[in-house]
Amino acid sequence: MVAKKLLLGVIGMSFLGAFVLTGCLSAKTKNQSNSDKVINIGISQLVEHPALDKTRKGFIDALSSKGFKDGEKIKIDFQNAQGDIPTAQTIASNFISEKKDLIFAIATPSAQAAYSGTKNIPILITAVTDPVKSGLVKSLNKPGTNVTGTSDILPMDKQFQLMKKLIPNCKKVGILYNTSEANSEIQVNMAKEKGLKMNLEIIAVGISSSNEISQALNSLIPKIDALYTLTDNLVASSMPLISSKAIEKGIPVIGAEKAHVEAGALATEGIDYYKLGFQTGLMAVDIINGKKPKDMPVQTLKETTLTINEVVASKLKITIPSDLKSKAVLVKGGAK
Repeated sequence: MVAKKLLLGVIGMSFLGAFVLTGCLSAKTKNQSNSDKVINIGISQLVEHPALDKTRKGFIDALSSKGFKDGEKIKIDFQNAQGDIPTAQTIASNFISEKKDLIFAIATPSAQAAYSGTKNIPILITAVTDPVKSGLVKSLNKPGTNVTGTSDILPMDKQFQLMKKLIPNCKKVGILYNTSEANSEIQVNMAKEKGLKMNLEIIAVGISSSNEISQALNSLIPKIDALYTLTDNLVASSMPLISSKAIEKGIPVIGAEKAHVEAGALATEGIDYYKLGFQTGLMAVDIINGKKPKDMPVQTLKETTLTINEVVASKLKITIPSDLKSKAVLVKGGAK
């Protein structure tokens, strides 16, 4: 009887040990499975131009800096809509059907396309001026949706002050904008508000394609003292043409960001889009590690950089004040 009890005890202990061991192995296997999981990230970019390209590079570099390299811990699927909003919507639909773990949407139409398609997959946005008015988040501090990221809201006060310093007699400012981009209409309204306070009359002309730019400029340029280019994707893609026609007529262009100056605008006081993308990439790391977009405030860049195109200044016979020149990034080129 004693022997039987001892035998049953040994069997019981063996079973318990096997159960515990199996449990440990299962937990270990599960942890290994989680750590080995490749995160699938879909990047949807509205159009190809320097600012948006820089945000994408910054985003990928930020992930890499934290150990998430493409082809190792993450797999990136990059798609470009080539400026076509229906294509942006198709890209978003494909990402959603493929059950991406994260969507990175560059520019407002791409962000709106992704958000309209899913309320579950985390979406990071960038190059969106006003995520609230664009219907992507409930508030900047508490998004309350599956969307967060970074805003490229313009330091318009600084840019208009720069305009008045470089072009003291400027009274009328022309703006071209894409009528199909909510982002651009928001900026036009901002410009009108800022202009009113700074005694600048804003003359805005809407366009719907690059084919309309030459005709729009021909009618706009005789009415203005300066041209202000927004972070409008259609405008940004057409900067060489815009700056060339403006310079030809002796009209200075104040750009919204550095790439505009590199493409022939006179100057800007703007944000660095690579840094904006990098900041968004760090937010992606937080989401991969468990944070929820709904609780992550939308971020902005406070730091700005003064950029001046010396070649354009020379062509327009504009003297750059020494206090500006000493602190500016000076660009040579980009003017036709």
